[in-house]
Amino acid sequence: MRRRTRRCAALALLAGIVLLPATASAADAAPRPVGAPLAVASSVASSVASSVPAAAPAASDPAGPSAPKGPAAKAGGDSTVSLSVPGQPSQVVQIILLVTVLGVAPAVLLMCTAFTKIVVVLSLVRSAIGTQSVPPNQVLVGLALFLSLFVMGPTFDAMQSQGVAPYTKGTKTIEQAYTDGVKPLRTFMLAHTRAEEIALMTKASGDAAPKTQDDVELRTLVPAFVLSELRAAFIIGFVVFVPFLVVDIVVSAVLMSLGMVMLPPSLISLPFKLLLFVLVDGWSLVVTTLLGSYR
Repeated sequence: MRRRTRRCAALALLAGIVLLPATASAADAAPRPVGAPLAVASSVASSVASSVPAAAPAASDPAGPSAPKGPAAKAGGDSTVSLSVPGQPSQVVQIILLVTVLGVAPAVLLMCTAFTKIVVVLSLVRSAIGTQSVPPNQVLVGLALFLSLFVMGPTFDAMQSQGVAPYTKGTKTIEQAYTDGVKPLRTFMLAHTRAEEIALMTKASGDAAPKTQDDVELRTLVPAFVLSELRAAFIIGFVVFVPFLVVDIVVSAVLMSLGMVMLPPSLISLPFKLLLFVLVDGWSLVVTTLLGSYR
């Protein structure tokens, strides 16, 4: 019985679908009430709906919103996030400072330490002896470098403890570390700088004369310190030159008295100057004098 009902409903629906276009085309030829086709279609649809049982609604409840998921951890790693805490040094800042220090390190080494005086004195000693390439430049510069580190050791230790170490630990900002770290270097340079050179550089810069040593700026102190170091180096060089000059004069006088005018005096005096320098332990005297000038 149900099968027949379903078949009849299907045939009625099919007939309605077929008759609708025909009804619409016939509406132009013969006027009919406007609601007639709609009534036929609605009657057919209602008969079909009454014959077919309605489907039961789904019993599943609507799913709620899913909880937000956190960032997925990397495979085999820790899902930690690095944050820059105020007051703690950043790695990027440390790298920039390291590159900057490496860039200005040669200038600081030449201008703000004892390297200038030591290397100039050693070069004058070599010129006074008369050996143009012995010791070679690499040896003189290396000796001057290590002597400078020996002289500047306490100053560098103070700069490390007062400026660099607190900054790396995060207890001081970069401005405080620079201000505290440069104080030992200022003290060293002021102790070995003449007041005349400071006055000269202050006058050249057009600034007012500093009332105390703490008022002297670094841009004035550094060139004044270099001028003082060069003056002291030339004084030591003069003292070193005098004995070797005496040897040259004596050898020249002896050669002139013997009539050996064509014989170069420097060729004869060089062995005597070397012998004199070794007998008096010249290198030890020079190094002792240089180190004593900073005590």
